[in-house]
Amino acid sequence: MPLPASFSVYAPASSANLGPGFDCLALALDLWLRVDVMPTETSETRDVGRQELLGGVNLVVEAMTMTARTFDLSLPGCDITVSSEIPVARGLGSSAAAIVAGIRVASELLGLGITPETIVDIGGDMEGHADNVSAAALGGATVSVHTAGGYVAEVLTADLPWRAVVFIPDTHSLTKDARDVLPALVPMRDAAANIGRAVLLAHALRSRQAELVREGMIDHLHQPYRAEIFQHLEPAIAAALDAGAIGACLSGAGLSVLALATPENTAEVGLAMSASAGGFGVTGRCLTLSILSGGAYVDRRQASIPTG
Repeated sequence: MPLPASFSVYAPASSANLGPGFDCLALALDLWLRVDVMPTETSETRDVGRQELLGGVNLVVEAMTMTARTFDLSLPGCDITVSSEIPVARGLGSSAAAIVAGIRVASELLGLGITPETIVDIGGDMEGHADNVSAAALGGATVSVHTAGGYVAEVLTADLPWRAVVFIPDTHSLTKDARDVLPALVPMRDAAANIGRAVLLAHALRSRQAELVREGMIDHLHQPYRAEIFQHLEPAIAAALDAGAIGACLSGAGLSVLALATPENTAEVGLAMSASAGGFGVTGRCLTLSILSGGAYVDRRQASIPTG
């Protein structure tokens, strides 16, 4: 019996929190992780690529295994190659993209026809929250919450008129380190401020009201504490806003800084963020990225798998 055809899975980068939406709001961004898959006659999954994981586990393979286990199935043998445009440990959802891609790979190999809701549930459990996972799986601007019955994720809007300008430092920062600086308790006024601004931001994104985005992206729960270890953060945000960005924030747990800008103003915003961060000895690059209307997908055309 001939082996199934090879295929590829693509999953996008994402930026989570967007300021006040801690662990719940996110945007899908036009940087991609790709997994090429070739079924084999063996019973093992082999990663034949050379992905840089900074000493971490291969989350594509972990997610494949977790998906099969969820459905009490065994994965058929395959060779995979992971290639990614998404910088690792920069606050751009590299781990969520790998997890979502792995779930989609397992679904394809096992013929599950897995739903986006199940992708978010499995991925959210692996990450501990589903903000980046939801954006990578669904695309657009998303909101997710953890409930007694699992995760609920919705697309706030699939289409935005702005661009994401992202300053990406050359160095990396682990999410654990950025979470360790957060307090266990916050003042009630800060919690109330964030609730209001998260709702305002969700409304601004859905209604495309640029004049509301700046205020909506102000955060009191995590950015002030993370600014203590990311000294470039608050100056880069201020520089972006001074250059005409409609809003700016830390991207995920950092180190990257994200600004939303009109298409004609992206160059000025990027230059301003780079110059500001450079003043603190933080070097990096700025990318202008589209906000994606869709999330991860399967390409069933012949995948390219290296040999040898």
